Amino acid sequence: MSRTLNVVRLQLVNRQTYIWIPLLILGGAWVLSLIVFAMIPVSSPKYGGGAQAPLWYFMAVGIQALTLTFPFSQALSVTRREFYLGTLITAALTSGILASIFVIGGVVEQLTNGYGLNGYFFYLGWIWEAGWWAAWLAYFAIAMLLFSIGFWGATIYKRGGPLLLTIVLVGLGAILVALMWLVGLADAWVRVFQWIGAQGSLGLTLWGLLVIAVLAATSYLTLRRTIP
Repeated sequence: MSRTLNVVRLQLVNRQTYIWIPLLILGGAWVLSLIVFAMIPVSSPKYGGGAQAPLWYFMAVGIQALTLTFPFSQALSVTRREFYLGTLITAALTSGILASIFVIGGVVEQLTNGYGLNGYFFYLGWIWEAGWWAAWLAYFAIAMLLFSIGFWGATIYKRGGPLLLTIVLVGLGAILVALMWLVGLADAWVRVFQWIGAQGSLGLTLWGLLVIAVLAATSYLTLRRTIP
């Protein structure tokens, strides 16, 4: 366990990747959103999509977590299992910090009527419908999901190069198109959207956690055969 925690320290040597750049992106998007809210001359609630910016950046964090640190960790005789667990712990910690900022910001927005502008950057009603803890879990899951996608793609790239990654992505795209074709053939789009609506934000979050588990498992299996 101590060696795994050393991997966490190793990942956090470059704090810009995990901490400062996400916070800078978040702060910049927040300020720009407030300016836009102030420029809109309506009294109805205003919602912006700028809060997505730091979440999407976590995909890049997942890529850098492997490509920048994995070769160095192997030179330090860190096992692949220790590197994998330490990296996931680091991602979970930083995702939890970001989710906490989102929840605190959402509470402030509710207390201040959207900063007196009726503008909401952090707070989205449908995400908060089950409570603040469900909102925290949703933001945590989104950050971890995007991190897992980036890390998963990076392991495939390190294992087989750009050709293998392209083949895998094209194959997944073909599967997605085939599924959409089957849904259309069965005239089931209405039922699909009804099912999604019935899940609510909490249900979709739980499904997201399942996808994260699948991506994490396949990433580890690929990492075991990855050349630094």
